[in-house]
Amino acid sequence: MEFRDYYQTLGLQRSATADDIRKAYRRLARKYHPDVSKEADALERFKQMQEAYEVLKDPKKRAAYDQLGANWKQGEQFRPPPDFGAGFDFGQARRGRAQSANAGSAGGYEFEGGEQFSDFFSSLFGGGETPFGGAGGGVRRRSGRDQHADIELDLEEAHRGAIRTVTLQQAPGPGQKAPAERTLRVTLPAGVTEGQSVRLAGQGEPASGRTRAGDLYLTVHIRPHRNLELDGRNVTLTLPIAPWEAALGATLTVPTLGGAVDLRIPAQSQSGSRLRLRGRGLAGDPPGDQFVVLKVVLPPADTPAARELYEKMRTELAFDPRAPE
Repeated sequence: MEFRDYYQTLGLQRSATADDIRKAYRRLARKYHPDVSKEADALERFKQMQEAYEVLKDPKKRAAYDQLGANWKQGEQFRPPPDFGAGFDFGQARRGRAQSANAGSAGGYEFEGGEQFSDFFSSLFGGGETPFGGAGGGVRRRSGRDQHADIELDLEEAHRGAIRTVTLQQAPGPGQKAPAERTLRVTLPAGVTEGQSVRLAGQGEPASGRTRAGDLYLTVHIRPHRNLELDGRNVTLTLPIAPWEAALGATLTVPTLGGAVDLRIPAQSQSGSRLRLRGRGLAGDPPGDQFVVLKVVLPPADTPAARELYEKMRTELAFDPRAPE
């Protein structure tokens, strides 16, 4: 099978840091999200980005992926050596991850919680195995083992809290060949952050005999927002404004996670100016702040009247943008 270069998919070097990977994913997700993108191949690109991010954001998966060597650059087929990937439980992440009742698909496309990895990566990390052992897995079943799964939320859901129905794979019972499915209704508190782990006691692998059942740990991932950039609990909004609003000042209505608010733009504001709305970020104790970055947008000089106005400004305003401060 042909190798898929996940670094190239995200436009990264192999030396990229975890922060580089997160920023590249968010930037591309805003560009190719099927809800907003006009690109013809947006859906396919979005799926490939989700797949690449799922691997590179996880230190263990990325470490195993980086062991492939240099030959993959020529698109050669890869045959993993014996014991390759030992110590990495990729089956659990692929087959046992949480599935949101409404996050598997939306508008005809699948999100991170429901996508399938490329054939290459699936075969590399144990196609056919379950998180509890079985055909092709080679993973020994241990009673009461903790389970780990991912769950995706929109930024607004993370802010106000959400209820999700998640479905988990469970080890086959006596006389059963296929894994059983178990459904849980999970309440996620308001203010959960990216990468936060939510523990559900006793909801992991069922116990054998008198041993204690394992716990279920749900790792929260927040989807990129079309307007707001998340950084911890703080959010940033880029706000386009007209030149006269920047020069003379204005009061504008801006969106926040808690609803629209009025924001006063000071006179003589410049493009790139940064304003703060305290407590208007992601919910928490304390809550985050919302930062508004101003972006001055010039009207086009595409009519005689508009060109005349610009000419008048050029001759009557004593303004040199390159003058030393």
